[in-house]
Amino acid sequence: MKPAATSVPFAGPFALGTLSAPDGMPFPALVTPDGRALDLRAALGERELTTRTLLESWAEATPRLHALARDDKAAWQPLGDLRAHAPVEPRQVFQSGANYRQHVIDLEVAHRAPDDPRTVEEAREEIAALMDRRAAEDLPYVFIGLPSAITGPYDDVHLPDWAEKPDWELELAAVIGKPGYRLSTDEALEYVAGYTIANDLTDRATVFRRDMPAIGTDWLRSKNAPGFTPLGPWIVPAESIADPGDLRVTLKLNGDTMQDESTKDMLFSVARLVSYISRTSRLLPGDLVLTGSPAGNGIHWGRLLRDGDVMEGSITGLGVQRTRCVAKETGS
Repeated sequence: MKPAATSVPFAGPFALGTLSAPDGMPFPALVTPDGRALDLRAALGERELTTRTLLESWAEATPRLHALARDDKAAWQPLGDLRAHAPVEPRQVFQSGANYRQHVIDLEVAHRAPDDPRTVEEAREEIAALMDRRAAEDLPYVFIGLPSAITGPYDDVHLPDWAEKPDWELELAAVIGKPGYRLSTDEALEYVAGYTIANDLTDRATVFRRDMPAIGTDWLRSKNAPGFTPLGPWIVPAESIADPGDLRVTLKLNGDTMQDESTKDMLFSVARLVSYISRTSRLLPGDLVLTGSPAGNGIHWGRLLRDGDVMEGSITGLGVQRTRCVAKETGS
């Protein structure tokens, strides 16, 4: 796969990434929509700087980043000559499930009991009303992912031999920019530094424990294989995204559109998710909040991932990621 993409610009004057020369070490980078990259370690005079440590001083760093983006005399490099890695290494990954109204309705209808007396139309109406009540009165559903599952936006995705039904789940991810605990919904977005793209791959065959059905979902097994969370390519500052609740989430498989939905369909907004998570956990700079995936997963189409498939995921204003699936042989 090509190491860096320049064909789909992002919103705003700059974004953050983590890049490297072909044989070099990764470095935090300032990236511009016209395809230039600047090593922020040298530009800011901090040799040990990473994207995450930059986020730890996000409010102070932002004016300097704006100035650098306008500096034509800085040591810019062509973006196409560099490899793009995941834009940040988070300490915590929070993942929201069942957060898109249409997606949940589709799943519930598809998994009706064989003896369900309702017609499809009746079932959809009843489930839609339930989802509307949930959005108004209930709590988000959030679980924990592993940072070790994250990979770069153009890296190959290795499908383990035990994954019988690997599936895609393209998602908007919020990137936390300062520590936060017990935040209100009104203040929650003040703690979001920016947004990026995540593809939360899931092996549908191992979501539920067959040996212990009562124990419920097994997110460790089904979602956290190495490379099961392609991330990026960029972190676009929140100030450049007018409304995270009005973005288009699109995933193409081998050129065919499989997911194409607006974040308007989310049951719980980014602000509500961040606030809810912070009531239990202390949010840290660089943490990720994945906001759920819209309708159009492989299980819906009856077409799961296999060797050679190429996924292309894009979200309005955030760029595009492209990943190729490679079957991993037994024992490798």
